[in-house]
Amino acid sequence: MPNATITPETSPPPRDVASPRRQTSNRLDLLQIPLIRTVLRHRAFQATLMLVNTFFFMVVILSGLFGTPVGNSNFSIIFVWIVWWALLIMLLIPLASRLWCTTCPIPALGEWVQRGAIVGRRIGRPFGLNLAWPRPLRNIWLQNFSFVAVAMFSAIILTRPVVTAWVLAAFIALALGSMLIFQRRVFCRYICPVGGFIGLYAMTAPVEIRVKDPDVCLKHCAAECVRGSPNGYGCPWMEYPGSLTRNAYCGMCTECIKTCPIGNVSLNVRPFGADLLEPVRHLDEAFKGFIMLAAALIYSTVMLGPWGMLKSWANLGSGNPADFVVYAAGLVTTMLVVVPGLFLLTSWVARVVSGSRSIPLRKLFVAFGYTTVPLGLMGWIAFSLSFVFINISYAIPVISDPFGWGWNLFGTGSYSWTPYIPIILPYLQVPLLLGGLILSIRLGYQVARETIGSVARARVALVPLAILLTALTCLFLWLYLG
Repeated sequence: MPNATITPETSPPPRDVASPRRQTSNRLDLLQIPLIRTVLRHRAFQATLMLVNTFFFMVVILSGLFGTPVGNSNFSIIFVWIVWWALLIMLLIPLASRLWCTTCPIPALGEWVQRGAIVGRRIGRPFGLNLAWPRPLRNIWLQNFSFVAVAMFSAIILTRPVVTAWVLAAFIALALGSMLIFQRRVFCRYICPVGGFIGLYAMTAPVEIRVKDPDVCLKHCAAECVRGSPNGYGCPWMEYPGSLTRNAYCGMCTECIKTCPIGNVSLNVRPFGADLLEPVRHLDEAFKGFIMLAAALIYSTVMLGPWGMLKSWANLGSGNPADFVVYAAGLVTTMLVVVPGLFLLTSWVARVVSGSRSIPLRKLFVAFGYTTVPLGLMGWIAFSLSFVFINISYAIPVISDPFGWGWNLFGTGSYSWTPYIPIILPYLQVPLLLGGLILSIRLGYQVARETIGSVARARVALVPLAILLTALTCLFLWLYLG
């Protein structure tokens, strides 16, 4: 691999160890369109998007700190947890992969300080200690646990503007601090609680950045995509594009498009879910799938279910801290023990009934863990629809009055809350969940064949997995339909 010893800023070894393939006929390279190629190669492209989002994040933080404490009248709550979340989970991730990471303002300050530039390419050693990230932490376990930690307090974060503001400010500070100590975007790659699930679900998206021909990369020893060049920086995500096979750790920053002098990088439109078929599977990623699927079920239960007591416990509304402890313990246990345990038991049963005892249980367990991705993503979209249709109208007056101070900047301040056609929700949620179930079962058969080898045994092994996935889907449907 050409980036093994090329600079003091050597990247961690890429996790996508499957052999990259030449670009196939079922890909359409958008960089063949001159306008797109020109825009993405311009150094101001990403910086402009990040600057725009930085402005909105500053409004979010300021409105959270100094605006009204009433969540549905505060810009921070409405635009982060309704508008941004809806765009992220329903559009950006399933359709555009990690496009949010391209524009995210959280690492912006740290990256600009580290580089000593916002738009231009500054040549020289990055500012800071520039240490390598510890090898034992080169995985997404930190992201898994940080997401669980945020999830425990999510009902508080989602309803209290000042808490939202402090959490976002803490993320920016953590990103800045990590970039002053370590190389490149270690916060995004290894720490960010949002980045972990974006990477997992981005593997379903129909967009990818890949090299056209890996053999060309191997023969081109300069490796500007890793070292950097006068046109751009080495990959901030510490990936080697020549061996990239999945979207999981590509932040779509477009630096490799700028730095490659031989035009061997492409921005492809491709079939949905292509990365899930790559034979690259890790336990930490499988656990991210379990965590996200469990979180979708828990949020649907607490925030949409008929049990107001649970919502009160989660929101510290009962007046008894012990109630929150019980809720938090249940959440953590469900995410880290119950759901993974169900898949572990299912993997053991599948291994036994299919006569595949020679297959390591861990291998089958990890492979089956990826079947949570289609169903989990559809579960999150179904959950998000349930509150977007009801609450999105709060965004209209908040545009004119972000602090809740009685302003009417754009003439929409008097717009009253209006739920939009809630009657249509079941007609959207049911097809989404059933579609997620079908895709998860189909993926389960494919990974069973990959892991077990025999077609007949794979079909038998699929049966207990399909039963579990169907039961989880029925639980979603019961929560939404009653």
